[in-house]
Amino acid sequence: MNILTIPLRNLRRKLPRTLLMVAVFSIGVASVTALLELSKAVGASLEEKLAAYGANILVSPKTETLSVSYGGLALADVSVDIRSLKEAATLAAIRGIHHKDRLSAVAPKFALLTTVGDTPVGVIGVDFDQEMRIKSYWHETAGRLTPGEGELVAGSQAAAGLGLGPGDTVTIKGQPFTVAGVLGETGSGDDGVLFTDIHALQRAAGQPDRVHFVEVAALCSGCPIEDITAQIAASLPGTDVKAMGQVVKSRMMTVDFVKRLALAVSGVILLTACVMIGLSVFSSVNERKNEIGLLRALGYSKGAVFTLMSLEGVLLGLCAAVVGQAAGFAASFRLMALLDLGGAAVVFEPGQFAALFAAVTLLSALASLPPALSAARIEPSQALVML
Repeated sequence: MNILTIPLRNLRRKLPRTLLMVAVFSIGVASVTALLELSKAVGASLEEKLAAYGANILVSPKTETLSVSYGGLALADVSVDIRSLKEAATLAAIRGIHHKDRLSAVAPKFALLTTVGDTPVGVIGVDFDQEMRIKSYWHETAGRLTPGEGELVAGSQAAAGLGLGPGDTVTIKGQPFTVAGVLGETGSGDDGVLFTDIHALQRAAGQPDRVHFVEVAALCSGCPIEDITAQIAASLPGTDVKAMGQVVKSRMMTVDFVKRLALAVSGVILLTACVMIGLSVFSSVNERKNEIGLLRALGYSKGAVFTLMSLEGVLLGLCAAVVGQAAGFAASFRLMALLDLGGAAVVFEPGQFAALFAAVTLLSALASLPPALSAARIEPSQALVML
């Protein structure tokens, strides 16, 4: 018999209680594991969905402004040296940054002012595939939002003001464009302009491979948005790269809230399980005062008795850590199916397993500390009196 076999034999002797405590702690560990996996999946899903509600980084050429005044009277600010960007080089630079995997959409824009009849109207050339990733809230009220070659989509106000509908023709720089659909009201500047394929508009304007600005949708929970902005600015000298701070902040707060809530709930569950283990070891100490007194009389030091009682709690925690994490991973699949997160994958991460295993072991040891100290203070004379 040694310092390890004694707690093992005691746990086996009180097998129903041991199994009950392992089950209680395992449920706690399983809940924590499932919550962690669920928070990662929900966080990733929120990132993807929130990123679809607009760009949060704007890339545009630098524009110099000249303040015009005369006789102390400010007349106006005049923009000079207005430039455009090379489309291919700009998109390649943005998609080549270190955090390129954090970019959900890169949407170039080419803007042109034209007239329909006698009414001036803005025409925006876009890459519709990338644009729809940023503006998933777009919907049509007539026709379709997938224009083909030589077609365009009209914003709701532009269509109403110009009397346009599906099938009508608009001439832009001498090139005819057919209205493929009318965009539903968005409450933004999209309502007052026309949209067509960026390359078709570039050809009509005689400015191939040129863009006036680029919208980038990025949501970074693992790195500051400032890093992405700085990387784009470093890749594109001579441009203005601006992060729309309020948009980024609100999105990050939503994702962080989900993760913090999961951690808070996990902490409460683990603390509750630790209290249960502490109570179990206290109960064991009270039942075994005679036994502990005899061990002290046989020469076991206070430190040895303390170690014996601590080991009982640690062994319970070790078993619960393994069983609980296995059960937690199994429960994660079911929870994701119930929450319609079937696309999210549960991936076993050795680092996370080891960290949670170590945390549960440490918490078990801490939960066993008060009863183990109580057991270490039992004197041989107390056991003899009880006899």
